[in-house]
Amino acid sequence: MISSTDFNKIFGRNLRRVMAEQDVSQAQMSRDLQIPKTTISGWMNGKRAPKMSTLDRLCEYLRCNRSDLMEPHNEQHYHLKRETEVIAQSIYDDPNLHALFDAASGNKADNLRLAAEMLKRMKDTNNDG
Repeated sequence: MISSTDFNKIFGRNLRRVMAEQDVSQAQMSRDLQIPKTTISGWMNGKRAPKMSTLDRLCEYLRCNRSDLMEPHNEQHYHLKRETEVIAQSIYDDPNLHALFDAASGNKADNLRLAAEMLKRMKDTNNDG
C-alpha cells in the first residue's frame, strides 16, 4: 500500500505533467475551476491531493483519466549519469526552479549545480529587500 505522502508526490508530478501537456497554468485553472491558487500549488508540490469529487472535475477539465493523475508513470529519464539525474530531479521538484527544468535537460551535473545555486542566491537576494 502506498503512503499518503508518496501518493501526494505522485499526484503532484502527474498534475504538473498533464497541465504542461495541456498548456494550462495554475492561474488559468484556478480561474476556470474556481479553486484557490494556493490549493492548486499544494497539489502540484505534492503537499496534498484533492477529494475525489474535485479530482473528477480536474480530469474533466484536463481531458484525462483518473489514472493519469493518480498512478505512478514511467517517466522519461533525460540524463544518463545518476548524479545528473538527481540534480535535475531536485530542480524539477523545486517549485521555484521547476520552470527551468526543460532548459536544464542535457546539461552536465556541474552546470546544473551552478545554475541552481545561482538562482537560489538571486532569490535570496530579492527576499532580503
